[in-house]
Amino acid sequence: MEVTRRLGLATLLISALVASGAFAAKPSGLDEAMSHDGLQKVKVKGIQFAYARPGATLAGYDRVQIEPVQVAFHKHWDPTRTGSRIKLGQEERENIRNGVASAVQEAFATELQERSRYKVVDEAGPDVLRVKVAIVDLYVNAPDTESVAMSRTYTISAGRMTLFAELFDSESGQLLARVIDKREGRDDQMYRLSNSVVQRGELQDIASTWARILRRALDNAHGIGTK
Repeated sequence: MEVTRRLGLATLLISALVASGAFAAKPSGLDEAMSHDGLQKVKVKGIQFAYARPGATLAGYDRVQIEPVQVAFHKHWDPTRTGSRIKLGQEERENIRNGVASAVQEAFATELQERSRYKVVDEAGPDVLRVKVAIVDLYVNAPDTESVAMSRTYTISAGRMTLFAELFDSESGQLLARVIDKREGRDDQMYRLSNSVVQRGELQDIASTWARILRRALDNAHGIGTK
């Protein structure tokens, strides 16, 4: 299954990066894994690891097709309900997964369509860039399940997550680029109340940053100045 293959590759790459020292050094085999299908390492401002097909350009794309965002939790994430020692049930975990997927999807669509010249579409076409986004290594601190019980949990960060994204020509299916980037929620150096509204806002801020990088790459390819 394509989603399973993609998440499997992403998980292997993230595991290698974490094992190498929290993304601080290039692990053995990373280049091979990221470039096994002809991609070469490139520098993209704001992205930790980026690989692109030699000679590929985004200049011909005026529309973007964003596939449903896939989400995978960190393998050691085993949360309890906010304010208690009760483990989250499967339904609650799925609600969090779906909420993160929705927030990331919305952030990409908003940045690409409402804040730029690019139209977000559902179908392939000669000028359509297909974007596959997966959030892996997701770790949510103090998850708020909106329980009826009144409780408060204080935390420093809304958590962390890693982007694994691939860009394709929508008609030919040719892979154009692949990126990995790890981000954490804001750290205000003080404890503050954590709730679903705060966490969703921080997740969308991170996703918007990623979408902005993609939008600027498209702008640069079209010769459009960016702020």
